[in-house]
Amino acid sequence: MKKIAVYTSGGDSPGMNACVRAVVRTGIYHDLDVYSIKYGYDGIINGNISKMESHSVSNILQRGGTILKSARSNEFRTKEGRKKAYDQLTKHGIDGLVAIGGDGTFTGAKVFYEEFGIPVVGCPGTIDNDIYGTDYTIGFDTAVNTALEAIDKIRDTAAAHDRVFFVEVMGRDSGYIAVECAIGGGAEVVMVPETITTSKQVSDYLKNLRESKTSSIVVVAEGDEEGDAATIMAKVKSEFVGEEEKKFKVTTLGHIQRGGSPTAKDRLLGSRSGLAAVEGLLNGKFNCMAGIINDQVVYTPFDDCINKNKPLNKDYLRLQEILSI
Repeated sequence: MKKIAVYTSGGDSPGMNACVRAVVRTGIYHDLDVYSIKYGYDGIINGNISKMESHSVSNILQRGGTILKSARSNEFRTKEGRKKAYDQLTKHGIDGLVAIGGDGTFTGAKVFYEEFGIPVVGCPGTIDNDIYGTDYTIGFDTAVNTALEAIDKIRDTAAAHDRVFFVEVMGRDSGYIAVECAIGGGAEVVMVPETITTSKQVSDYLKNLRESKTSSIVVVAEGDEEGDAATIMAKVKSEFVGEEEKKFKVTTLGHIQRGGSPTAKDRLLGSRSGLAAVEGLLNGKFNCMAGIINDQVVYTPFDDCINKNKPLNKDYLRLQEILSI
């Protein structure tokens, strides 16, 4: 293997740039030519491929987002699109790929490897922390801290006005962000896709809490089965009357959770994953992801990353419930 390329795909996450930096410099350390691909799979198809030097990744460690940009590619979903991508890589003499992203990115990489034999190792880049084969994903810690900072500020105004705030965080299929924010932010209720919590249960619980607490925070993962935070708030609010009904407010944190300078934890995770991906390629670890489990590098087949469920820590759910009284 002489030439490798790195790309980011799907949703951006803080720490991706640290991972890109690690891939480039580890490749150079091992006497490889390293290329960047901009705009993910679309970039491969369109030949948006550039040679990288060590200085190309200077001063990016602390930056959020991804310097390689990101895009979702409908064309790559077709066999014809993947053939164009293969032709571009062949044209540039690229022997292996490092794919930074989530399960959608890995699904594309898996199919590409199976059809054309281009070796790929993935790095887990998503704020949702929902990828099997790694304890944490790149960007998760930053997203939690960003959301937690907002929740702390919402708590101040909730306490000042005796209000109940429903705060929606990201997590279409996963409650990891919601649970850690609920524990760290002292929320009274957390609602996640992995568990069933009805709006009636929430309203009953909040009514009981009114005897001991004048304000409350309900953290809602966007993928909860009861709906988004605004929908749930409306259902709960309907169970209250008079002045109590006026106490309810909703805040959707949205994409601020994806941005910002990565925490030290995400910089370290991105760096370790990037190095492990390159050395995995050199050691014949293909069609897999380089993750960190129990502080050790682990290579997990893309099949498992895509198809196996990563359950929430039940101890965290119990911890939140106990501490919310």
